[in-house]
Amino acid sequence: MLETSARLLRLLSLLQTPREWTGAELAERLSVSTRTVRNDVERLRALGYPVHGTRGAVGGYRLGAGAALPPLLLDDEEAVAVAVGLRTAAGGGVAGIEETSLRALAKLEQVLPHRLRRRVNALHTHTVRVPHDAPGPTVDADTLHTIGAACRDRDRLRFDYVRHDGTADRRDVEPYRLVNWGRRWYLVAFDPARDDWRTFRVDRITPHTPTGPRFPARELPEDVVDRVRRGVSAAAWRHRARVLVHASAEVVAERINSAVGTVEPIGPDSCLLHTGADRLETIAVWLGLLDADFTVQDPPELAELLRTLGERYLRAGG
Repeated sequence: MLETSARLLRLLSLLQTPREWTGAELAERLSVSTRTVRNDVERLRALGYPVHGTRGAVGGYRLGAGAALPPLLLDDEEAVAVAVGLRTAAGGGVAGIEETSLRALAKLEQVLPHRLRRRVNALHTHTVRVPHDAPGPTVDADTLHTIGAACRDRDRLRFDYVRHDGTADRRDVEPYRLVNWGRRWYLVAFDPARDDWRTFRVDRITPHTPTGPRFPARELPEDVVDRVRRGVSAAAWRHRARVLVHASAEVVAERINSAVGTVEPIGPDSCLLHTGADRLETIAVWLGLLDADFTVQDPPELAELLRTLGERYLRAGG
């Protein structure tokens, strides 16, 4: 009986790999006959595992999705990865899953072998979380599920939205992607009323259900992560600047992060850099890292700061 149980676990482990196995291949791996493989497959099906089989010369067995969640078989590295992920999820960021994550983690740690439990506990005991100056926003799990389903099914999404300045708005958009950046979640969607793409903070979204009608798919205009980076940075800028850089747009684009600003080509050896930051000193640092000549067009306060810094650097250099 123990030998049969061990063989079933080994068979389940093989079937969990993303491929299709022939009966002969499984029999060779398990050192049994193909008839025993067929019997073991039936035992797994009786336990609730959806093992699909196809007949013919190229047929075989594979593990599919079922109506209920059967017990999972994880290797050592997978078990540790799941435990660490659950502990991280329990730390907050998505409201409504903290307690669920802790319950799942308790069940997993209870059955972990001693050697793996020591690895997980070592990471937890000797990891220090750096506190934020201000707590990050919390996203509602149900809101994430609603938006994710609308993106998958291409259903229009209607929601109330709180803008950066605190004013309320109502939107009806075509959702495409959710982007997770640190503790924040963003929705990239097409807004038909404005005939343009928009980025929304998910923690400021209150969706209306049911969702709207289906919409035809559009081609995403660019990398959605870069779009979020630029949108988030621009929204937080206290100072904005327009700088003429005496280098090609291709060269400048390679030397700055997309969150720093956008580059507008002018000629083969010049371009306009639209950038900004919370402090003018930060913009001055970024311009110095371009390793190219440039002329500040706006604001005049940045040009004055650069003159002051230039004199300071000259004094420092003797």
